[in-house]
Amino acid sequence: MSGGDRVRVGVQLWPEHTTVEAVRAAARAADEAGLDSVWTWDHFSPLTGDPDGAHFEGWTLLTALACDTSRVSVGLLVASTGYRNPHLMADMARTLDHVSGGRAVLGIGSGWARRDYDAYEYPYGTAGGRLRDLEADLHRIRYRLARLNPPPIGRLPILIGGTGERVTLRIVARYADMWNGDGTPEEFARLCGVLDRWCEVEGRDPAAIERTIHIAPEEAGDAAAYVAAGARHLILRCAAPFDLEPALRVRDAVAG
Repeated sequence: MSGGDRVRVGVQLWPEHTTVEAVRAAARAADEAGLDSVWTWDHFSPLTGDPDGAHFEGWTLLTALACDTSRVSVGLLVASTGYRNPHLMADMARTLDHVSGGRAVLGIGSGWARRDYDAYEYPYGTAGGRLRDLEADLHRIRYRLARLNPPPIGRLPILIGGTGERVTLRIVARYADMWNGDGTPEEFARLCGVLDRWCEVEGRDPAAIERTIHIAPEEAGDAAAYVAAGARHLILRCAAPFDLEPALRVRDAVAG
């Protein structure tokens, strides 16, 4: 997904307080509108509104979205490393890559939503412990991807989400093809600088890591500022009823 100077634009479709049919229709609309990526999340209950409201699991939903689309890349923003065996996650991502015709992205992070862990009986541990698990699991994921038969048919980039400056961004510099952050344009620019310094420590070319930013619809007007801060892929949060207009405005703003 990296390469070239064109800034990419995508949407994260929140699978809460909605139906599978509505999410699938929104993904098709994003694909047809010329957006670059469609994402969902890795949670087990709504993050907004009624916590016991309607909700759907992300990996399974991605398979349907991959079948419903033909252009956009598809992925989770981001999968929690603590919810699945990393070898299995690698196999799931490889299979999604085949289902999508080579358009999958393996988005992963250390996890944070305590409600998810407790409800599904995963050990929550500590932030530091989850980061250590993330790095260990990235080793296992890369090991398994190199041995699966057949291998992925696309590039299957690894995207790591998170903004921790001392540990997370070091892990990004060491393992990631893409990084997802958030914050204001000024905060994002500063984090890009931190990532650049970690790339120097790790012997990575900073340009090899695609910088993505996760923004709210009301931040669509800041698209140019995010691009100036270093973002090469802007991803709009999109809750039901899935209004794509902010993402289309960002697409048009960065087209030149």
